[in-house]
Amino acid sequence: MENVLTTTIEAVVAFDQHSVLWALIVGIILAFLLGAGMGGNDVANAFGTSVGSGVLTVIKAYILASIFETLGAVLVGWSVTDTMRKGVVDTDQYLNNPKELMLGQVAILGGCAAWLLMATVLKMPVSTTHSLVGATLGFSIVLRGLNGIRWMKIVNIVISWFLSPALSGTISVILYMIVDFAVLRRDNPFECGLRALPVFYFVCIAFNVLMVTWDGSKLLHFDKIPVWGAVIISIGCGFIAAMFVQFFLKPRINRKIQDEMVSKPKVQSVIVNSDLETDRYIVGKEVKDVESGGCTTKVRSFLGWLLPDKDRVEDEQTIKLFSTIQVFTACFAGFAHGANDVSNAIAPLTALVAIYKDKNARQEEEVPIYILLYGVFAICVGLWTLGHRVIRTVGTNMSEINPAT
Repeated sequence: MENVLTTTIEAVVAFDQHSVLWALIVGIILAFLLGAGMGGNDVANAFGTSVGSGVLTVIKAYILASIFETLGAVLVGWSVTDTMRKGVVDTDQYLNNPKELMLGQVAILGGCAAWLLMATVLKMPVSTTHSLVGATLGFSIVLRGLNGIRWMKIVNIVISWFLSPALSGTISVILYMIVDFAVLRRDNPFECGLRALPVFYFVCIAFNVLMVTWDGSKLLHFDKIPVWGAVIISIGCGFIAAMFVQFFLKPRINRKIQDEMVSKPKVQSVIVNSDLETDRYIVGKEVKDVESGGCTTKVRSFLGWLLPDKDRVEDEQTIKLFSTIQVFTACFAGFAHGANDVSNAIAPLTALVAIYKDKNARQEEEVPIYILLYGVFAICVGLWTLGHRVIRTVGTNMSEINPAT
């Protein structure tokens, strides 16, 4: 302990702030470029489906993204920032030479910014987290070899890279099936959708409030709220939101959609006859019974019942109803992105500022709110200037979507 303290004191005495001021300035510029690349790429991913389905215009998506990215970063983003700047590499390895850690952060920012901007120009949706973790490992291996890398944290991060798309896809399928069976397949899908509307809002609001209040921002003292308090607050906010939707928002949405339908010329609806569909599978069953004992047909019959008909025409009123829900969920997608990925742009910058101010590599200072806001500003600039490229890729070029999907 005494040796570590002596080394730290010697490093602080030898640390000349003027000699590394250039690294701080370059880091600030590169952090802005990295944030701009994130805004043009990752944020566009979050709002691409809303634009592609026609629910939001590009300008409206930009405005909502700017608001909710900021809220997510300020309310929750600090915790992920701490993980990225201190959790991947053991900063104690640089106690005797904090200048090396500063140079490493500049290298991280430069490498990630160049790659993200290149990917955005090429209309490629990529992961900022992958880029940042790879750059962090790269500089640390060059300077310290395999020493100081927190391998268990790396393993957890890599596992999450594979689990995230798998879990996201699974949850997406489950949620769509719930909506499909509870609303879209009903004889009166619009009325069923209206009844389900408060439930959707309750779940979404309660979950996001819980994410904010449970071990929340130290800057806003949310970390002092106990678990039971966070649960009560989230349920209460969800209940208030559901009551607001039930007694105020739902009647207005219903009236607006009905007025729009009355003003439009009537179009002949296409109705899928479920009896004909059943007959089709019965015929198939008789043929397959001869060929393979009916096992294949039973599977196909089950899948045909489980999965929606690709030629099914959705009820127009119901699609309009889901448009309002999709705007809401897109906003919280932006909130979640601000809470998680803003740290990618500012974690190296936060480390640079902490080293410059404290003259050591301990990284004990909390994430300043002005750095969070700086990161959000850079992301918003990138979104407004480059976001349309990836929005087109995610929203229109990958698959055909509507507000219900």
